[in-house]
Amino acid sequence: MNDAEKIIIIAEAGVNHNASMEMARRMVVEAARAGADYVKFQTAVPELVISSIAPKAEYQKETTGEAESQLEMCKAIHLPLSAYPELAALCREEGIGFMSTPFDLVSIDSLASLDMDYWKIPSGEITNLPYLRKIAKTGGKVILSTGMSTIDEVATAVDILETGGINRKDIILLHCTTQYPTPYSDVNLKAMDSLRRLNTGGVGYSDHTLGIEVPVAAAALGAKVIEKHFTLDKNLPGPDHRASLDPAELAEMVKAVRHIEKALG
Repeated sequence: MNDAEKIIIIAEAGVNHNASMEMARRMVVEAARAGADYVKFQTAVPELVISSIAPKAEYQKETTGEAESQLEMCKAIHLPLSAYPELAALCREEGIGFMSTPFDLVSIDSLASLDMDYWKIPSGEITNLPYLRKIAKTGGKVILSTGMSTIDEVATAVDILETGGINRKDIILLHCTTQYPTPYSDVNLKAMDSLRRLNTGGVGYSDHTLGIEVPVAAAALGAKVIEKHFTLDKNLPGPDHRASLDPAELAEMVKAVRHIEKALG
C-alpha cells in the first residue's frame, strides 16, 4: 500500500494540554509513539470568537462546572499563538505531521507560515463565509468536519472553497456528530455515503464516541481520514478529557485501523 492509499490518522490533542506547553510537547511525543500520522491542536484568540456572556455547552458544564463562562474557560486552556511554531518544529523532530485548527482569521494568518499539509476546518465554522474564503486563498488541502450541518450547508462550503482557489479533489469531508461523548445510536456512519455524493477528494470520520470500535468501523466503510481526541490522562480538568483516548488506547486504535487497512486489500 502506498502513502496515497493509507488512511490518515489524526490524534486530536485539541486543548487537552490545558495551556501547558510541557503537556503539549508530551502529547506530540505520545501521538508519534502511538503511530498517528498527525497530531492536531486548536488555535484561537478566544476574545475574537466567544461572547463574554456565552454560556458553556451542556457537556462542558458536566465536565468543568458552571462557575465560569465559556470565554473564561477557553482563555484558560488555549496556548498563545507564539507556541505553535515550536510545536510544529517538535513534530518534525518526532516524525509526525503537525496540524492545528484555526478558529478565527488572526489564527489563520498565524498558522499560514507553518507549512501544514492540510487545513482542518472545524464543524462550527462551516457557515463562516469570511473564514472559508480566507482559507481558500491559501490554495492548500482541506479537511472539513461537518457536525451540526445540513448537506446543503456542506455543499455550499465546498463550493466556496473551490471558487476561492482550492481544488475540489483536495477537500476531504469528515462525518461528525457534535456530541461529547456521542452515543452509538447517534453516530449514523452511513452518512459518509451522503457526503460521497458531493464528489470531493474523499470522506472520513471525526469521532466523539467512547472507545475505538466506531472509528475502526469507519475505516472498514472506506474512511480516508480518522480523527480521534486523545489525552495524557482522562481525569485531568477540562471539557474534552473524558471523551478522549489515553495514549495506550490511541495506540490500540492505530493498530486496529492498520489491520483493517490490510484486510480491505
